[in-house]
Amino acid sequence: MTAVIQRVKQAQVSVEGNVVGSCEEGLMILLGVFKGDCEKDADLLAAKISKLRIFTDENDKLNLSVNDINGGALVISNFTLCANYSHGNRPDYISAEVPNRANELYLYFADKLRSLLVSGRLGTGAFGEYMVITPILDGPITIVMDSNVLKK
Repeated sequence: MTAVIQRVKQAQVSVEGNVVGSCEEGLMILLGVFKGDCEKDADLLAAKISKLRIFTDENDKLNLSVNDINGGALVISNFTLCANYSHGNRPDYISAEVPNRANELYLYFADKLRSLLVSGRLGTGAFGEYMVITPILDGPITIVMDSNVLKK
């Protein structure tokens, strides 16, 4: 499971012109679910992300987590994070989990992260839909996190 974590001032996701999820100051997370990923992958990522110190303290040091600032999160499914781009110029997505299982794990991850957020504020995108995402990045600070790295 791969997560692209971005520190945001605010972010929202819309489907057909309607906002389906949003967050104020906090994290926007794009989540890619690979074949073979399981609840343990989601647990590891959610725990690490909830404690990730990428917000500035009073000394302008990256010392605070999303919980320290009472921030929220917006989690958006993104199968294109599973792209294989090693052959030719058109990526394939063979490594992405089948939609039903990917959606289960995406929702599981979102619920797990929500339970770990002090604020409890977490929005989601719409799985399998065409989405327009509007982030206001803060920094920018972007971290790519892989659950396989956390298992080691």
